[in-house]
Parts: sequence; C-alpha cells; structure tokens
Amino acid sequence: MPNYFHVVVETPQPNLVAGMKWLLGTYTSRFNRRHKLFGHLFSGRYKSLIVDGSSSGYLKSVGDYVHLNPARAKLVAADAPLKSFAWSSWPAYLLAPSKRPAWLRVDRLLGAWGMPEDSPAGRQRLERALEERRGLEEGEEKFREELKRGRGQEADLKTRPKEDSVKVVLAARLRVETTMTVGWIAERLAMGTRGYLNHLLYRRRKLGE
Repeated sequence: MPNYFHVVVETPQPNLVAGMKWLLGTYTSRFNRRHKLFGHLFSGRYKSLIVDGSSSGYLKSVGDYVHLNPARAKLVAADAPLKSFAWSSWPAYLLAPSKRPAWLRVDRLLGAWGMPEDSPAGRQRLERALEERRGLEEGEEKFREELKRGRGQEADLKTRPKEDSVKVVLAARLRVETTMTVGWIAERLAMGTRGYLNHLLYRRRKLGE
C-alpha cells in the first residue's frame, strides 16, 4: 500500500510491540535517508489485533483480507491476477517450497482453505479460490453501486437467479450489518420466499463462505 501495510505474524514471545517499533523506526529512517526525505512515512500509528489460529476461520479471513487488499485499493488492474502485485507475499504463496522465503508459513492458510497439501495442484486451487472470491467482491461492489444509483435496479434483480452468488453475499451482509428482516431482504433482492433465503444463508454459513 502507498502509506501503510498489513502483516500477519506469529511470534513465540510477547515482544511484538518492541519488534514493530524497531522495524518501523529503522525502515522509516533508512527510507528517508535514501530518498532525502523527512517526517512520518506511514499513515497513523501501529495497531495490532490478536488472530485466533484455531478452527474458528478467523485466520483465513485475515489472510484473505491482506491478500485481497491490493485489488480492493485498485492497485491491481481488473484483468490482472492478484499475483501480479509485487509488494505482497501472495506471489510467494504460489511458488514451490524451495523458492519461498523460509519465514513464510503457507501451510496454515492452505489448511484454513481446506487444502492440506502444499502441492502444485493445491496451490492452483488456492489461487483459483481467492480469485473467485475477488470476482464475487468486485461483482458485489458493482451491484451495490447499481442499487445506490437506482438505474436498472429492478430489471437486474429480476434477471438474476434467486441463488445468484452476488445476491447471496449481499443478503448475508444486509442481515449482519443492518436491522432489515429476512423477508424484507428476500423481497428487495428478488430472492423468493423468506424460507428459501434462510436456506441459502444457512448453506453459505455451512460452507464457510
């Protein structure tokens, strides 16, 4: 990112604050000296969140967030793959183990995606899965903009199938992030009955999407 970065770190000792203070201070000092600049390099202060690496799915969510961030920030062209963004660990995830940095733990994210093997086939599945999620998010964003503008809204809603993946993602977010009822969401998004939408949302949660 231009003025910030995300990193998922596992440390055996509770010294992350000291380590990050050293890293940010040293990098900023050397960058400014090299480019003849001064002052702050990053936007805002360092912040950290504890990531539960158990089977809760939180590690997967955080990993996906970090790797999708360049696309969300429009730093990757719509027709370019995520691995084309050089300032990310994602390209290294897709390399053979012998070609990766020793500190990069790929097995954790592969396992979180349900892909236990660090093999060419497993890495291809991982890349395909994240690119598919990226496509869904881009479609969701476009659809949300259409809803906001109100242009072609009714026609688009009616032409999309009830179980359309973009509509399901929108319905799930509306359910979690608003006070709208399932019945209202089903009617607004043209997704059939309240019971059918509940079924789609349950299936989505079960699949861990």
